Amino acid sequence: MPTAFITGATAGIGAAFTRRLAADGFDLVLLARDRSRLEEAAERYRTTHRVRVETLIADLATDEGLAAAEDRARHGVDLLVNNAGFAQRGTFLRTDVGEEVAMLRVHCEAVLRLSHAALPGMMERGRGGVINVASVAAFFTRGTYSASKAWVVNFSESVLRDIAGSGAHVMALCPGWTHTEFHDRASMDMSGVPGFLWLDADELVDAAVRDFRRGVPVSVPGLPYKAFIALGRALPHGLTTRISTRVGRRYR
Repeated sequence: MPTAFITGATAGIGAAFTRRLAADGFDLVLLARDRSRLEEAAERYRTTHRVRVETLIADLATDEGLAAAEDRARHGVDLLVNNAGFAQRGTFLRTDVGEEVAMLRVHCEAVLRLSHAALPGMMERGRGGVINVASVAAFFTRGTYSASKAWVVNFSESVLRDIAGSGAHVMALCPGWTHTEFHDRASMDMSGVPGFLWLDADELVDAAVRDFRRGVPVSVPGLPYKAFIALGRALPHGLTTRISTRVGRRYR
């Protein structure tokens, strides 16, 4: 059985990846911070899908959590999903700098270190790969969050070029607004976002898996978001900056 290692596995897009990969017959390594929620999810997948599930309780914003995740990624992982992440509860100067640094550790350092640990084994076997969950925000200007996700996209494309021909694949996944608890955790007021822009997490993951299997380097699920990115690239940068810093960034 192939093994998938998923970070941020108990909620949102991470949980959707876990459901899909368990249904596809992957054994699972699930990383999250909440012990009770993680163990409950693990038992559910063991019972429902008859797959092996290993749990790793770790905070990727800490040295200890990063080291533990990095060590596990070196051993027998066929698919790594770097999904763990969060949004800030305010704009840059209204956010504690420690929280900003924690975001960079989770969104950037963890992605780098886990990819670096997992890819050599995948290349040796000539199969497998890494899905790095970024965001449509990577293509716009939305504070440290979008800056960190832009790094994820650039990093993923760069590594993919480096490992070309190895049989392993690296893909950046760039979802838009998705029905999860992500925005509530950040106390974001999403009432002004029109319904047609909301994605379903399971459908998003289905699209991501299809793109990964096709060898797509950057996956953007949903036609509206493909169009937004194309439009953003065509419009003057100053205009897109003014718009993107306002839309969807109201806090409760």
